[in-house]
Amino acid sequence: MKHAMQMLWAVALVALVTMGGAATAQTVLRDDRGATHRFASPPKRIVSLLPSLTETVCALGACARLVGTDRYSNWPASVLMLPKLGGLEDAQVERIVALRPDVVLAAKSARVIERLESLGLRVVVVESQTHADVKRSAALLALLIGAPAEADRLWDAIERDMRIAASRVPPSLRGQRVYFEVSSAPYAAGASSFIGETLARLGMGNVVPPELGPFPKLNPEYVVRARPDIVMAARRDVDSMTARPGWRTLTALQGRSCGFETERYELLIRPGPRMGEAALAMAECLASIGAAR
Repeated sequence: MKHAMQMLWAVALVALVTMGGAATAQTVLRDDRGATHRFASPPKRIVSLLPSLTETVCALGACARLVGTDRYSNWPASVLMLPKLGGLEDAQVERIVALRPDVVLAAKSARVIERLESLGLRVVVVESQTHADVKRSAALLALLIGAPAEADRLWDAIERDMRIAASRVPPSLRGQRVYFEVSSAPYAAGASSFIGETLARLGMGNVVPPELGPFPKLNPEYVVRARPDIVMAARRDVDSMTARPGWRTLTALQGRSCGFETERYELLIRPGPRMGEAALAMAECLASIGAAR
């Protein structure tokens, strides 16, 4: 409990401001670009411009406050009915403004931040690259919506699923090196990414060391030379990997790959409240590989 309270104070504080002689609770947040935001009351109209942020708001119990999302937000199913407002590169400013949001949630890389702020909208920037980021972001968003206790509940559920997933990985596979592809360029999930941290929690290794960054673009020859023991990627990409020069020789593509269908793959690449479920999906595939040995 002490640690949880310290973390909440690290990302936000509640100040008492005297207005007209009465004490009014004001929430003061510092977002992930260092900007400070003050809210006299929890926002009732929220726009989210990133799927992981949409999912976190919903997992914290505030899905009904969302009035619009980016085009890729598709979980839970209820958000499919909301206005879709573009993506990181092409967010639709006029439509966002017309929704009159109390706050817009965005990633650092969103190009629209300054434009929205120039039009008088409040933009809270939230970035999640690691498990610690996800935990901190959940605490920040929980305080923003006025339900700080929900962050602990959410993180406890993620941790529970992580532990269950780790217990399901066959001991014979522990320590084996995984190549996790996030894009066919190829971009990979390195050991320092939230995906890499999940793999580590499962007892697995990674062909991409931390010094290459969380999601480096690799020379395809790098993967061939690395000789991963196991490959994880979207099903469509796994199915086409043997056509890449030199990749046919990879033993990981001969019955030791995890090809995830689109819906499940999206679950794996979003740093948010379903990370525990993602770990369970990885463990399920690893268990099937272990059973086939």
